[in-house]
Amino acid sequence: MQFKDIVGQRDLINRLTEVIDSGRVSHAQMLLGSMGYGTLAIAVAYVQYLMCEHRQHFEAGSELRADSCGECPNCKKIQLLMHPDVHIYFPTTTTGRVKKDPSVSLFREEFNQFIMENRMYVTINDWYNYSGAENKQGSYREYDEREMQQIMALKSYEGGMKIFLLWMPELLGLKVSNELLKSLEEPFDNTLIMLVGENSSSLLPTVVSRVQTTKVPRIGDAGLPDEADGDYINARRLGDNYQDLDELKRSFVDWMRLLFKLNMEPLGKWVDTISTIGREKQKVFLKYAMDTVGRCFSQTAGASPANLKTGDERFDTMFPGMVTVRNLANIYESLNEAYRSVERNANPKVLFLNLSFQLSKHIKNR
Repeated sequence: MQFKDIVGQRDLINRLTEVIDSGRVSHAQMLLGSMGYGTLAIAVAYVQYLMCEHRQHFEAGSELRADSCGECPNCKKIQLLMHPDVHIYFPTTTTGRVKKDPSVSLFREEFNQFIMENRMYVTINDWYNYSGAENKQGSYREYDEREMQQIMALKSYEGGMKIFLLWMPELLGLKVSNELLKSLEEPFDNTLIMLVGENSSSLLPTVVSRVQTTKVPRIGDAGLPDEADGDYINARRLGDNYQDLDELKRSFVDWMRLLFKLNMEPLGKWVDTISTIGREKQKVFLKYAMDTVGRCFSQTAGASPANLKTGDERFDTMFPGMVTVRNLANIYESLNEAYRSVERNANPKVLFLNLSFQLSKHIKNR
């Protein structure tokens, strides 16, 4: 993958290519940010640029200062995820196809196809759904770590660097983390270990302290819709599931008004409707709700106007004042937990009814 194929993030990309060109490449790194910000995509493009034989450098004033050529043997192999010295590891679990002892080797072809089909913009739950994991959570396995150690100890196939890219290291687990720590503390020559995750709080502090962390910010330079909150995966879901964003906004306005009155008959009808639209649309709706709450608090705090643009001027004027420092955390946590529950295939009627009761209480407690 080339940097030019990444959605936005030009400032970050330019900083990364500058570091590589200067020769200051750390042997242990971590890219940290939501996968919708392009974290995995940037990691793969970084590796391709690092190993490119004919790096391109552009004129001053260009969006990108440099990029991989996309044509040399290394670039072509990495673009196909077939380079023998680039090793991608990821969480696995049992599925209908793999009944026991899941390992990266059993899923590698499937995972490569999965991330290539989605241009590297994927979430862990997308992977679970794609691989048929159902409601089971994946993790890193000790035999995968042993495989990594064995490969690290060997010479590279093509005489250059050996690169190990660990996607979603939050799921490493204690034993695997401790084994990985040895490689971080006593690195093999000409070897790069790159962690690509979203939340460092799930990692051992000793692991975090031994990697050079680069935070990947929200996408702010690609013209994504406001409702996507700087997240390309959200934007893609909006495009796939809500061609008419006005529908999403109307549903949110109706819901908020129902929460003030708590009239069970119309609220029950609203819950019935949203329960039938499917998980992906429900996730888009909840992401939109979280973004809207954040905008409202920003206005309440005097930072910036909410600019809700729901099509209901009275609502746009009145609702931001309902979100205050007193109830923001509770509202956001309830919405976020509901989002996670949708990902875990919770019963949508029970979920949205309970969520409605929670939010009604929080909003009134302003």
